[in-house]
Amino acid sequence: MPYEKVINVLHGGAVMAECGPMRLVISAFVGKVPQPDMGKRAAEESFKYLEQVAHLRDLLGRRCTEIPKNLEDSLAVKMIRSVLTVGDEDLTPMAAVAGTIGDAVADFLVNRGMTRVVVDNGGDVAVRLLGDASVTVGIRQKVDKQEISNVIALDSKLPSLGVTTSGLGGRSLTRGVASASTVIAETASMADAAATAIANASFVEDEKVIQRPAEKIDPETDIAGLPVTIKVGPLSEKIRAKAISRAIGRAKQLIAKDIILGAYVAVQGKVAMTSFFKERLAE
Repeated sequence: MPYEKVINVLHGGAVMAECGPMRLVISAFVGKVPQPDMGKRAAEESFKYLEQVAHLRDLLGRRCTEIPKNLEDSLAVKMIRSVLTVGDEDLTPMAAVAGTIGDAVADFLVNRGMTRVVVDNGGDVAVRLLGDASVTVGIRQKVDKQEISNVIALDSKLPSLGVTTSGLGGRSLTRGVASASTVIAETASMADAAATAIANASFVEDEKVIQRPAEKIDPETDIAGLPVTIKVGPLSEKIRAKAISRAIGRAKQLIAKDIILGAYVAVQGKVAMTSFFKERLAE
């Protein structure tokens, strides 16, 4: 049965688009003037993007090596490229789905003259900034909570950005113990795949870390056969430090290859971030 499609204009001119599992909040501006009509057009496009991906869901839930190389769908190709670039063999293209749809909506708006665009796809955010546009983005220590722990300031020196978060309690299963792994890259698609990989890298063996096979938690998972974290009890300072060290270490590998710009990792209140985040913290 097709999902119901709902579009609502919010206070301040942002537009919310809801369709099944997807909930986008789209903010589009020319200068400082909100453009809700253009936001509604983008919302309609977002439904097409979701349907485009859903049509290929079974294929995109496979490892990249199992997907035909002659696939031509533009969104699918971008998802595959992002995951292959990050380089974790246990990721499927679905690790980049939310960011890829966010990017597509953001680019649709920029291509129609918008100068400041923020597309929030359930916490995975695509940002486009032109001219003197700028934006602040809130960072959470827990992916499943709304409380903001830090704010970073972004400007048009980097006109295309993605800010995405993965971790325990998020929409997708995780193999690590990070309560939040937030990544900034030049696209939300790349940031989405990388945030998943960095969150997974935070895994530590400990009696307080409970894992189960992914298919036992979600029969439709794209990572069947792999253990995922379902619960983490209070961890010692040493174990939290080890988890963060592993995650930040993975992030630094991706930064060194120019795949991402920066990362922020939180494990039970203990936080570490790379220089890109530190330099942009807003007071």
